[in-house]
Amino acid sequence: MQLFPWSTLSLSLISLVFVGAALIIGIAGTAMTSTADRLADLTGLGEAIFGAVLLGSATSIAGITTSVTAAVDGRAALAISNAIGGIAAQTVFLAIADIAYRPANLEHAAASVENLLQGALLSTILSIPLLGMAGPRLALFGVHPFSPLLIGAYLFGLHLVSEARSQPYWMPRQTAKTEEDVPETHSGPNRSLVFLWSRFLLLTLVVGTAGYVIAKTGGQIAVRTGLSGTVVGGLLTAISTSLPELVTAIAAVRRGALTLAVGGIIGGNSFDVLFVAFSDVGYRSGSIYHAITDQQVFIIALTLLLTGILLMGLLRREKWGVWGIGFESFLVLVLYFGAFTLLLAGG
Repeated sequence: MQLFPWSTLSLSLISLVFVGAALIIGIAGTAMTSTADRLADLTGLGEAIFGAVLLGSATSIAGITTSVTAAVDGRAALAISNAIGGIAAQTVFLAIADIAYRPANLEHAAASVENLLQGALLSTILSIPLLGMAGPRLALFGVHPFSPLLIGAYLFGLHLVSEARSQPYWMPRQTAKTEEDVPETHSGPNRSLVFLWSRFLLLTLVVGTAGYVIAKTGGQIAVRTGLSGTVVGGLLTAISTSLPELVTAIAAVRRGALTLAVGGIIGGNSFDVLFVAFSDVGYRSGSIYHAITDQQVFIIALTLLLTGILLMGLLRREKWGVWGIGFESFLVLVLYFGAFTLLLAGG
């Protein structure tokens, strides 16, 4: 049952609503950053864990809503491409944040064992949808067994990240350009935890509602323009619903919360893989893993490639790079836009 007759609106009006929802996501995402930074300090969770789990999941609400809504509507290509395409787009956003941070290469300054573990976790769980697609056609009540496995692997990975923060057996060498995650004394009004959590949850609700609108209008744009669900999901809706990650990453960098910026992107990317599991539950034409096409495999492979390059950047810790950004950010930008140019050229 449709809550709103989207199909009755003109393409121009649909496009206008799409842009409006994207702007709302951007504004609400910006407001999340200062709240998240305060909560990371006051709760003692630290920027890496708070960024990965709470900020990453909160800014992903729009993407979850988009993918699950698309899956319920039977648009498997849009659901998968939005989920994985959002991860690729957010990795590009980290490269943009690197450009915004002038003192040094962002991956050098924000290197931490938590961020490295989150990158390894992301690479690991990204392989699960590929295994589900290529493996036997299994489904219980329309849900593939790999969906709960995906959620379990993510939760176990978070446990490892949390353990590494409390009992680190390895840590990056400190340099003059390394920015440690040290709780700050914040100026301004002394907000209570209840107020901060309430504000954070309210902003999450706003972002989720805007994500639902993005899903509905994005699906209409795909149908009316003749673009494939992969292109619309991997580019249009993925970038739009990932705007919170872009604005929170740049805002965090501007505030000097570098670990929050990197942890929010990498940890949020790991959470975004769960969109596939959630979409599998919403997709009622069988398991959504069996609806993955070559184009979605291409996007998953691209995302694995970008994540591997990012991990190399965190390990190599180049202080200065091409045009003021690290080699990993330069390669991420070139490969991302080159890959989607190929997808567009191929229809």
